[in-house]
Amino acid sequence: MIETVANRLLLSIPVLFGVLILGFALVTLAPGDPARVMAGPAAPPEVVAQIRDRMGLDDPVVVQFLRYLGRVAEGDLGRSLISNRTVTAELGAAIVPTVELMVACLVWSIPLGIAMGTLAAVWRGSIVDRIIMTISVAGVSLPIFFICLVLIQVVGVQWRLLPFIGRGGPLWTVEGLRHIALPALSLGLIFIGPVARMTRSSVLEVLRLDHVRTARAKGLSERRVILRHGLRNALIPVVTLIGLQAGYLLGGAVVTETIFSYPGIGRLAVGAILSSDFPLAQGAILVLALAFILINLIVDVLYALLDPRVQRR
Repeated sequence: MIETVANRLLLSIPVLFGVLILGFALVTLAPGDPARVMAGPAAPPEVVAQIRDRMGLDDPVVVQFLRYLGRVAEGDLGRSLISNRTVTAELGAAIVPTVELMVACLVWSIPLGIAMGTLAAVWRGSIVDRIIMTISVAGVSLPIFFICLVLIQVVGVQWRLLPFIGRGGPLWTVEGLRHIALPALSLGLIFIGPVARMTRSSVLEVLRLDHVRTARAKGLSERRVILRHGLRNALIPVVTLIGLQAGYLLGGAVVTETIFSYPGIGRLAVGAILSSDFPLAQGAILVLALAFILINLIVDVLYALLDPRVQRR
């Protein structure tokens, strides 16, 4: 297991380096002048030129990138051009709400998606199967912003059941749960569909295997056959799918946090890009990439636990 984790971490280094290059290039090529943003729109050209010289913006791009890599290696992501706070402090304040949103989304969507897919496989061709597949296709097809706006209009405005602006507090408080309910529900609805469809296909394939027929021939109950001999083997491709969907989920979190004014990394990144706060935008891109790598590392560990043969590769 330790060797598996070490190999995945080594493979993540080139990915992280590529993200650093891409993030630096996007910010460098984006329109706008960081020195002008820091000085303000009314600053004279002399002041802007001094700030550009102090920030090293007139140096060659390669020199700027190497200097940026050195700062990142030291844990220095710079300062926000707008708030003048360190980027690390800004990101640290936004990480916890995003983690809470991810946990609140996955804690109900993954079990529900697996349960729906298993029921659809067991009752293949029935009305239950058709309803579940219809819901799954709708979840895959509908864009996340549409789901968010519909839930805000129906649950928040018309029924007035849940708040839909901001964060009410930590996840373990009542107000925190009420404020995170709609964002987590919106984000989870786009996750259920792929998980349910993959679980259905995988369970149908596993139930045709010889060891499942043998378990049935021994007189085991159908429930035990499905849960113990079928579902565990069927979860291997489902876990892989969850890892592949992590990037899409993080992208959906950016949209969800922006629509619900939820103070997470996604909303912080959007605000930084719109205000030309380049150091903060680079830091947000880096954190999102690290989150994607971490999620895939967890998925690889779960994959190895479900299929011990992976640990020997």
